[in-house]
Amino acid sequence: MSSQTKRVIALGFFDGVHLGHAALLRRTAEEAEKRGCTPAVFTFDRPPKEVVTGVPCPLINSPEDRRDLVRRLYGIRDVIMAPFDREMMTTGWEDFVEKLLVDRWNAVHLVAGHDHRFGHKNQGTPELLAEKCARLGLGCDIIPQVSIGGVTVSSTYIRRLVELGQVDRAARFLGHPHTLTGAVRHGRGLGTTRLFPTANLVIPPHVLTPAHGVYVTRVFFPDGESRPAVTNVGTRPTVNNGRDVTVEACILDFEGDLYGQTLRLEFHRHLRDEIRFDSLEALRARIAADAETTRRYFEPLS
Repeated sequence: MSSQTKRVIALGFFDGVHLGHAALLRRTAEEAEKRGCTPAVFTFDRPPKEVVTGVPCPLINSPEDRRDLVRRLYGIRDVIMAPFDREMMTTGWEDFVEKLLVDRWNAVHLVAGHDHRFGHKNQGTPELLAEKCARLGLGCDIIPQVSIGGVTVSSTYIRRLVELGQVDRAARFLGHPHTLTGAVRHGRGLGTTRLFPTANLVIPPHVLTPAHGVYVTRVFFPDGESRPAVTNVGTRPTVNNGRDVTVEACILDFEGDLYGQTLRLEFHRHLRDEIRFDSLEALRARIAADAETTRRYFEPLS
């Protein structure tokens, strides 16, 4: 990624890459095309609020998923993911704009949300950003808040929906299904040998999982192919004695070993709560019924 490339840069953390962010990202891509520049995002590797307060903040997406979503859905080419360290935390807002965005990353136009705060002690505001850009001869857009049905689209609200398992409602505010990408690890082997082909995903650190339960999902493989899947989020009480939280996708109409591969999982609908069955046979029968429901859900796409 060349620092000499002229860039139109969207500013924000972009957790969830939701419909509020979409307005910023579309404006960024549009302005970049008009200017013949590269559409870019400047973001941080971890939530600034977590670093400043010391309070953990589980995220909707991993840094890798944020990077993939802004590129895949909105045509952003450069994702500048800076470490939020002591130096960054103490950088004044004017230096942040002038020395970092302009001098280092060659920004010619900046795009920010109506509530974007930045720089040391959050002293930078959208109004100050617009004034600074005007003085420096930069273009600047401040994007107003986006609401759906009277509810402001925000990462905080979407995070709560995901925590409650309301992934279909979350998708309305995200503009895409809730996404979780992880590497496949070996589980207890029960899925493959006695139930259905399964992929047990490693949950990225600091990333929240939907509420425990069973979901209609779609699995995307590294080559771009995808399959419907019934995914259990929880402690697998029937086969695992209710211990560690797992995300286990039973992939329909698929054969093969996925161990070590990285898969993208998209959550479409909550099917039922996680329950303990009296036997593996009863569990298998229920998963078969869940599989049929999942197939029907995706039939219009087939």
